[in-house]
Amino acid sequence: MSHWLRQHGQTLVLTLKRLAHNPFATTLNIMVIGIALALPLGGYMLLQNLGGVAGQVTGHQQISLFLARDAEKTDIAVLDASLKQIPGVRALRFISRDQALESMKQSGNLSDVITALQSNPLPDAFVLETGGSAAELEQLELQLKALPKVAHVQLDSAWVKRLESLLALGRMAVLILATLLACGLVAVTFNTIRLQILTQKDEIEVSKLIGATDSFIRRPFFHLGLMLGAFGGVAALAIVYLCMQILNRRILELAQLYGSDFSLSFFDLPDCFALLAFAAILGWLGAYMSVSRHLYEIEPR
Repeated sequence: MSHWLRQHGQTLVLTLKRLAHNPFATTLNIMVIGIALALPLGGYMLLQNLGGVAGQVTGHQQISLFLARDAEKTDIAVLDASLKQIPGVRALRFISRDQALESMKQSGNLSDVITALQSNPLPDAFVLETGGSAAELEQLELQLKALPKVAHVQLDSAWVKRLESLLALGRMAVLILATLLACGLVAVTFNTIRLQILTQKDEIEVSKLIGATDSFIRRPFFHLGLMLGAFGGVAALAIVYLCMQILNRRILELAQLYGSDFSLSFFDLPDCFALLAFAAILGWLGAYMSVSRHLYEIEPR
């Protein structure tokens, strides 16, 4: 085990020296990989932040229950107790028809109309505070309509559906973009390793002549692919973080106009490590494909 670790350690040091030997080309490769990863990564970060805001918005919905005209005080008390037992209802408030009429009288536009009425046409009502997805709200609406003495349930869940659909569309677009650019990352690593193999063709031939195994020859290229992917992941995180800081300056100014302190938040450490691991795996995959394609074509003359 120690011998295996020592071999990989030596290969890692050798790979770092080779990368440092040509810093300009190395930097360009890392930047290409970083930009390719930063595009879907930035989109995912935006959707993650927007999803949190959407959850706060859709988590405080109000449903109005208008009671039948013949609802008595006992019916209202029974309905109040029933509403409190429904899991989706977080809070409720009863508004009598007299309270509703008085509130409308205080409105300057309707005061004359209300005064001319001979009787109160408004029903008693409950205002419920609830939350959830559009499907959950529709299920709750059906449950509320089945309650006795409920004449009408007012719920506008269309905008919740539209918001969820837009977020789902955004996630799908980011997934497609991430898949395409991941293929591009593999292609970049594939080409980089191919050039390295061609550059070291004579060295590889000599190594095979003196009895070097295939695994020994492949190992440096696998390390190179892993390191290019990992460094590209670091570059992607740095690019997204820098762009986030620039955007947050403008977002903060806009949020203050609406009395909010909203700002974009960056990924947690587990997410960052997951991205680095994913980028390293993509780099290794590109190296594996390139080595499998080109290395075995080199044979000692």
